[in-house]
Amino acid sequence: MQVVRTIPELQKALAPKRHQGLSIGLVPTMGCLHSGHQALIKRAKKESAVVVVSIFVNPTQFGPNEDFARYPRTFAADEQACRESGADIIFAPSTEDFYASDASTWVNVGYVSEGLCGKFRPGHFQGVATVVTMLFNAVQPQITVFGQKDLQQLAVIRRLVRDLHFPIKIIAHETVREPNGVAMSSRNRYLSEIEKTKAEAIPKALKLAQSLVEKGESDAHRILIAVRENLSSLPDFQIQYIEIVNCETMAPCPTIERGECAIAVAGYLGKTRLIDNLILR
Repeated sequence: MQVVRTIPELQKALAPKRHQGLSIGLVPTMGCLHSGHQALIKRAKKESAVVVVSIFVNPTQFGPNEDFARYPRTFAADEQACRESGADIIFAPSTEDFYASDASTWVNVGYVSEGLCGKFRPGHFQGVATVVTMLFNAVQPQITVFGQKDLQQLAVIRRLVRDLHFPIKIIAHETVREPNGVAMSSRNRYLSEIEKTKAEAIPKALKLAQSLVEKGESDAHRILIAVRENLSSLPDFQIQYIEIVNCETMAPCPTIERGECAIAVAGYLGKTRLIDNLILR
């Protein structure tokens, strides 16, 4: 496995792979890798011959009062996790190398990015869409793998690829969860042991929504009322939103449409922001 720090080094490393006609896969990450990230890398390895994992804590997707400065940076452990998962190249640029000092070009993905997390994190998805576009241009992969946990991010990237005609297949990998059902996230390490236990209430509430759908309930409003009441058992969780949305457009779904809607939740448990979702089938 090779570690490269600049775009010229990356392109030099990939040139012989391209010459051999090998397919290239990309797994974009901000580091602090866990089993969920490793599942994405392994999935990319199944779908492509050469896997590039980017490790870059992207400053442009953090708001002024968010956790950019304290976001965990664990490169030695990340390198080992990539090696174990079958990655071929780690691309780990510095901010100075990746963003020009006078950078003024941004990518905005309209309506899809405006609700849910976009409402509470202004500028976040502009930063995500811009850095992913930069990574697509640097790596030029045939496939890229994203986790289903970041439902809105996935929708933004899919729309980005469609609208800008990137010849890239987007693969969504199912959410990887802790043994207690909590969605794996690099930010889970911010939680205390007590908070980790309390967080079990979030996936349980989402499963309640699924059980109601399985019993024939199709009215999104009634499902949301039941889920919100269920989460009231976790008073420490300060809800930002609970919504049922179309998986492609992120528009609210008034009624459940098979395979097209998901329930999404976000909020703070203590000082840690958590998100989760479940596709309603």
